[in-house]
Amino acid sequence: MAESHAPVLEMLWEAHDAGDTLDRRFGFSDGESAARWVADTLDEHWGVRVDSCERIVMSGGNALAWVGTPAGRLLAKWSVVPDRFPRLAAIARLTRWLDGQGLPVSAPVPARDGRLQVELGQVSMGLQRVIAGELLDTADPAQVRAAGVLLAWLQDALAACPYPASTYSVPAKPLAARVIGWLDTCAEHLPAAVRDALCGLVAAAPADPLPRQLLHSDFRAANILCVGTEIVAVLDFEEARQDHRVVEAARSAVLLGTRYHDWGPVPVAVQAQFRAGFESVRRLSPVEAAWWDIVVLWQTLTFVPPGADPANWGASALSQLDKG
Repeated sequence: MAESHAPVLEMLWEAHDAGDTLDRRFGFSDGESAARWVADTLDEHWGVRVDSCERIVMSGGNALAWVGTPAGRLLAKWSVVPDRFPRLAAIARLTRWLDGQGLPVSAPVPARDGRLQVELGQVSMGLQRVIAGELLDTADPAQVRAAGVLLAWLQDALAACPYPASTYSVPAKPLAARVIGWLDTCAEHLPAAVRDALCGLVAAAPADPLPRQLLHSDFRAANILCVGTEIVAVLDFEEARQDHRVVEAARSAVLLGTRYHDWGPVPVAVQAQFRAGFESVRRLSPVEAAWWDIVVLWQTLTFVPPGADPANWGASALSQLDKG
């Protein structure tokens, strides 16, 4: 590695010391040793010469290293959680396929032997190109609408995904049972009137089944890069799973403004802009339209904390009820 400057060490969202985390979770005594290992690994398996390692960011059992190379800036991402390795390989295949369909995703760079995700003992690593852009700004109506448009396109593409659905499956409880189950087990701290209102909405909702398909499932500002009004990349498919389209779309409307810290709701007007963009590509079915407000309220309520509510999730939920 041409430059020996220590990379900046950061935590993505956890309130832990980055240096201690690098040692305890990933086995490196300092940033320089981690950077050397990244450089050696990319040289051996990708044939990439690393000139510098700018920073290393950690989250859970994952670490990301931004590196400078003769081919431009690249992003090496590795995991030390072996149980996740098969899923990481599947996600790499999925994003490569989506890239081939013309969707703006961060496609993996194949290793020398063609692998998209390389397993090295207790480590699984992938490599991507760094895509220039800024995280989506929910104060920009054009970006918000573009996000809704892109989610509809992405859902259409994922509906045709050729890879086995079992990789991303989750228990297929009916949507009504999921909402009522949450009310029965997780909503004791909410006012009885609010719980009753949501329960009543679910009881009145259409009983027709909603189709399920593969979805991104974490479509929000933290994972959406923009240049001007154009969305240039949808990142991080690690939460991909089977679910209903309207659940993902409505949840995304609720969480659209969230990044890494201090999550908070967006105004109802922003949710409407996002929905308008989505429905400009694919209109919700009558059953989906009936469920939209229910899912928005449900997802908003899941973020109302017991006690103090500095982000005003409770007020956002009440605005949903007032709107109805």
